[in-house]
Amino acid sequence: MSFIENKIESYVEICEDPTPEPAGIIIFGASGDLTFRKLIPSIFNLFKKRKLKNFYLLGVGRSKLTDEEFRDKILKRLNNLKSDKNIIEKFILHTYFLSGNYSQDKMYKDLRSKLLELDRKHNTTGNHLFYFATPPNIYMPIINYLGENKLTVETQEKYSRIIIEKPFGHNLESSKKLDYQLHNYLNEKQIYRIDHYLGKETVQNIMMLRFANIIFEPLWNYKYIDNIQITVAEQIGVENRVGYFDQTGLLRDMFQNHILQLLTLITMEPPASLSADMVHDEKIKVLKSIRPFPKEKLNNFIIRGQYIEGKINNEMKKSYIEDIKKESKTETFIAAKLYIDNWRWSGVPFYLRTGKRLKKKITEVAIIFKDVPHSIFSDFYPIKIEPNALILRIQPDEGFSLVIQAKQPGSKICINTLNMEFKYKNFFEYEKQDAYERLIIDALLGDQTLYVRSDVMEESWKVVTPILDVWEKDNATLFYYPSGTWGPEEANYLIEKDGRKWRKL
Repeated sequence: MSFIENKIESYVEICEDPTPEPAGIIIFGASGDLTFRKLIPSIFNLFKKRKLKNFYLLGVGRSKLTDEEFRDKILKRLNNLKSDKNIIEKFILHTYFLSGNYSQDKMYKDLRSKLLELDRKHNTTGNHLFYFATPPNIYMPIINYLGENKLTVETQEKYSRIIIEKPFGHNLESSKKLDYQLHNYLNEKQIYRIDHYLGKETVQNIMMLRFANIIFEPLWNYKYIDNIQITVAEQIGVENRVGYFDQTGLLRDMFQNHILQLLTLITMEPPASLSADMVHDEKIKVLKSIRPFPKEKLNNFIIRGQYIEGKINNEMKKSYIEDIKKESKTETFIAAKLYIDNWRWSGVPFYLRTGKRLKKKITEVAIIFKDVPHSIFSDFYPIKIEPNALILRIQPDEGFSLVIQAKQPGSKICINTLNMEFKYKNFFEYEKQDAYERLIIDALLGDQTLYVRSDVMEESWKVVTPILDVWEKDNATLFYYPSGTWGPEEANYLIEKDGRKWRKL
């Protein structure tokens, strides 16, 4: 009995996150939406779970805020989460604010002095994690000034790390330029390119599902899989991201990072180990194997759309043009078909779609298996049997399901489709962890597995930059779709011309 208890205790220790070293967390863009919506609640949750000891949070921004005013804003945000007031009060004592101009050296001189002061006060030994929560056009000035003021220097006694938000560049050329700038002052082990989708529970579980269960891996190839569909659908429009989104578009905002990262996890070969470099090595092999989109027949492989007026949940929604208050050809919907030219995935089509103002909010990966080679039930059941499918739900209800066929009770031979479903919230008693919480603690621990390595980022830009080039030169066709639908009809034709259909959601 004591042996079993010891085994359980050691297992719990393995599954728990270790406590990071003392560190100062510095957020650039600390008065912005991302900071208060995601970062501060995530950092607070780590504090509440006692994963942050000897730490401080320093917000940096152009807003003229005092420490007290910044703390009042944090207090208002955390009170909305209905957390323990005593814990909130303790957390607030670790928070500070520094006002300044990102493009002036004086702010970084002030920052350096402030960090020395706070490092002594909170005994953080000089460890710093810088988070870039600013618009992308400000990344380069911040990197340059941090580097020139020696704030990116690491020693054996202290680390300096940077988390940088997407989009990492605007195309392949700008991505390489930004990467070159980063490497002027930092090595790759200091750079954490964040993709918050990689912090979601089901995304992390993809590797567990594939490589810890022998029943799936033998079927995970062209012999048994007919097609794979990835859907990332949102009901919301551009909301408060008008300026950013209209310059970026959905191909850069969602396809180049989130969807391609999901694709690599679904299709990569088993890594030799779970080390960050081993996982990234397998991801880059997938990206290099993606068949280039044919520029002369691009509309046969990728459809771009933009939402117009329509109803969602019986509420009329405005068109994209009305939302941004100007004429624009920026895409709010993408549907694509691609192939991965390697041994495992030869001939298997991948259908990918993402859009705003669609019928419902859902992110899922559907692995659709091939039909049985010969149906012995055709005399009794003339209707085509639905193929088996493994559905991985990323949001809103994280989990997965397996679609199989079984006999319907009764004297007749009637086949019915069964959905064997698993939801995390119904099985595990746990407090749901936000993706940012998972990723921030990984950065504090120095684990880059769920972040994006430099060469992986570059290869993903190589996939989409030729598409961007064609669109910009040829003013590619933009198809319109009413809000509250699943996108333009042309997206259905993209898959139906192959004799397949999008999975019903």
